[in-house]
Order: sequence, then C-alpha cells, then structure tokens
Amino acid sequence: MQTLVALGDALIGRGHEVRIATTADGPVTWRASNASWHLVDSFDGISAQIDASFPWQDFLIVDDSMFRAQTPREHEPPRVLLDGIAVPIGYGAAAHARWFHQQFDLIRAAPYAPSREEPLDSVQEFHVALTTPEMTRLVHSCDLLLAPEPGLRSAEAMAAGVPVVSVAEENPIELGERLIEILGDDALREALRERGRAEAEQWRAERVGRRLETFLAPL
Repeated sequence: MQTLVALGDALIGRGHEVRIATTADGPVTWRASNASWHLVDSFDGISAQIDASFPWQDFLIVDDSMFRAQTPREHEPPRVLLDGIAVPIGYGAAAHARWFHQQFDLIRAAPYAPSREEPLDSVQEFHVALTTPEMTRLVHSCDLLLAPEPGLRSAEAMAAGVPVVSVAEENPIELGERLIEILGDDALREALRERGRAEAEQWRAERVGRRLETFLAPL
C-alpha cells in the first residue's frame, strides 16, 4: 500500500487525476496523500486494477524527506536497523556478528506487534507501525540497515546515506559476516554511503512518475 499511495502522488505531481480504490475505511493515516479515495465492497469488476505481475520493485518511491546530503557522526555503539514482517535471517546475522564480539544496538521496526518467535532479548528498541515521518526519523537515527531482503527500506537507507548490509543468498552466516566486515571498515562504510546516495536518485518521485507514465501508456 505504501508504494501504491506514493505512485499515485507521483502521477498527480505530473498532472494526472488519481483515485485509489480501497475496501478499507478510508485514506491511510500513516502517510499524507493527494489522491482521492474510493471505497468499494470488493475489487470484482474493476478492470483497471494492477495485477500481481506488476513490477513493483521497478517503481519504488523514496519520500524526499528521507534524502540527506550529509550523514551525522556515527553512534557508539552503532545502531543497526532491522526492518520487515518476518526476518529470522536478520536476527541470525546479528547473533552471528555478536558471537564474534561485535558490539551494536539492534533496532527493530515492524508493521505489527512482535510475535512470540521474535528474540526480543536481542533487541534494544522495537518500533511498531510507524508513520512515514516517524520512519524517516528512525532511519536517520541509525548507522546501518540490516537487509535480509532488498526493498523499499533499502532504497530509503541509501537515500539517507545509511549503508545497507545485504548478500545475494538468504544465509544468516553470510549476512552476519558482511555485517562484521562493514562494521569494521570505515572506508567501506563511506563508499557505501556515496554509492547508495547516487543509486537512490532513481527513486525520486518525479523520475519514477515519468517511468510509470511510460509503463502505463500502452494500457
């Protein structure tokens, strides 16, 4: 839903009229939007809806407030953000790094309250259902993003100059080794910040809006 609302606003910014159909009670409360909202009982018969084949990963939008040209001094111990719905690989990576004497605060953000499976004794902070401004402040307060899976949060971290810890395979040991590597190398963290900021420019709303117009034009 977050990406859908952002895409609607990107199209509005380019002069289009956008209505968002929803079966919920109304507009979302965690993000401001300029779209109009249309309450429906179901999506049956709505031919314009985008199906599961839509390449969401190609149309991520990072809110302008997330972008930072400069990064404040790092915290001691470092603050490592773990975000998502279910991230056992991330927890495993953090445990692996701590086994090898890495010291950091693990900051957890999730859309829902923690489940019984979450090892909360390993977390220094747990944040639930943050609004867009609140998530911006949280990302800006962290030094690294531990990302078992790429997605919007990785794009936001790059825009904020927060190095992203990720690996190709879903392997907690490899991810933990990468975390150890980045924590121990100041020059690598700075290189990741610079590379991330440059890559994040593709996720500015105006640029994504242009790509979306091109994608939707044949429909």
